Formats: sequence, C-alpha cells, structure tokens
Amino acid sequence: MVRQITVIGAGTMGQGIAQVTSIHGISTRLCDVSAEALADASDRIEASVEKGIEKGKTPASARDQFRRCLTTSTDIEEACQESDFVIEAVPELLDLKASIFARVEQVVSSDAILATNTSSLPITDLASSLQHPQRFVGMHFFNPVPVMALVEVVRGAASSESTVEAAVSLAVALGKEPIVVQDSPGFATSRLGLVIGLEAIRMLEAGVASAEEIDKAMELGYRHPMGPLRLTDLVGLDVRLAIAEYLHQEIGEQFRPPQLLRQLVAEGHLGKKTGQGFHRWS
Repeated sequence: MVRQITVIGAGTMGQGIAQVTSIHGISTRLCDVSAEALADASDRIEASVEKGIEKGKTPASARDQFRRCLTTSTDIEEACQESDFVIEAVPELLDLKASIFARVEQVVSSDAILATNTSSLPITDLASSLQHPQRFVGMHFFNPVPVMALVEVVRGAASSESTVEAAVSLAVALGKEPIVVQDSPGFATSRLGLVIGLEAIRMLEAGVASAEEIDKAMELGYRHPMGPLRLTDLVGLDVRLAIAEYLHQEIGEQFRPPQLLRQLVAEGHLGKKTGQGFHRWS
C-alpha cells in the first residue's frame, strides 16, 4: 500500500496527478523549483476539485481529502525523503529527467518505486544510470488526469515484475484503467495517436478542410470523443512536436513534423495553455 507519493513538476500533468492522488487519501507532496508555480498549481487543483464536486463527478469528501493530503515543496530531496512512490512529470527532456532521478535515488528508501510520466522517451534509457533500475517504470497518465481513465504502464528492460505490479496497483487504487506495454518508441498510445494527429495537421496545411471540419469528421464518423486537432491543442503543440521529432528519428518518415506545426510552435501558439493553437480557447 502506498503511504506517501511525491509528484515532481507542477505543470499541467503534475497538477492532475497530484489532484488524483490527494483526493484518494494518499499523502502527496507536489514539488517544483518555482514557488510561484506551486502556488498556481494549488489554486488550479482546488478549482478543479470544486468543479468536479459541482458537476457531481467528484464526491464532496474530496475537498477535505485534498486539503489534508496535499503539500508543496521547492526542495526535491526534502520532498522525496519519506516517499515510497515518486512520479516525475517535468518537460520531455531526457537529460533533465535523468538528472532528477539521480538526485531522488540518493534520498529515497531502497524499496521506493520511481516512475516517469513521459509519453515517449525510452524507459530503459532513463533507468540505465540508476543504481537500482529494476524499481523504475513508466506511468503515462493522460490529460486531463482527473477525467481520463487510462494509465499506460511501461515496462523497461530492467523493470522488475514487482515494480510493474506496484504501478498497476496504484493506478487501480486511483480509479484508473491501466494497460501494460513494453518499452518501445512512442509506446502504444503516443505512437497511434500521433499518426492521426500529424495527418490531420497535413490535411489542414493542404486546405483539405478547416480544423473544425477535420475534428468533426473523426468525432462523428469514428466516434472519437475529441478530434485530433483539438486533442493536439489540449496536449500542447510543443509537446506534440517534441514527440514527433523523436519518433521521426527513431521510427521513420510517417512521424516527420509538418511545417505548420513547427510554425505555430515558433509563434508561441501552443494550444489551450496559450489560448491559441489549431482552435481558439477562451
């Protein structure tokens, strides 16, 4: 049973993971280098919990659970010291993630589980510099974390069976539906989802249809809950671009980023988080 979790990174994904763990009664420390980011994250989590309660999708008890269980820290060593499960959710930079886990491993107990929320970076590579790579695993949550049921548990080459089972058990305890996949570029979800997303961008670029019409085609014709361009806005165009560049290098031409995607990212139009992507967001 997980008693205490540390979530590293107070961005969109870190906020969502910390919200879900804390409302399920797990003592949660949200860690970030920025005190301002942590204050903003706390406000956003509280607003999200209240919204869930108002809509009847979150029990009223979640309000007290969140306030009782969630704390914040700018000190990564202090934040991880007592935790038996650490989940990293920082930007998709392999060196950054590796440096964080090198620090974490020095302070956690010998049986603590280390997990990364990466959506595409190789789990085996991230674990390779650790003293105990067998306790490292991928836990790919989906945005928005409080709403999305899926957690993709990624087994690295060194991940032990008990580590994978611990990640699966935690996902279930959080009310999620886990799947277990092998460590492969893009895993299952990013690889499949990105192919559709990139082709939708190429169609928009070629003037085949508007963003609204392309999204509606997939929503109504294939019963996707959200069109590929709106989903890209939600994930973040910068995140999608980084994943596409990695998969283009690792797998092949089908993942070459369209010029339109590069252009929008260069202009700072990153999707919902900036108010403008392939759609306008209020």
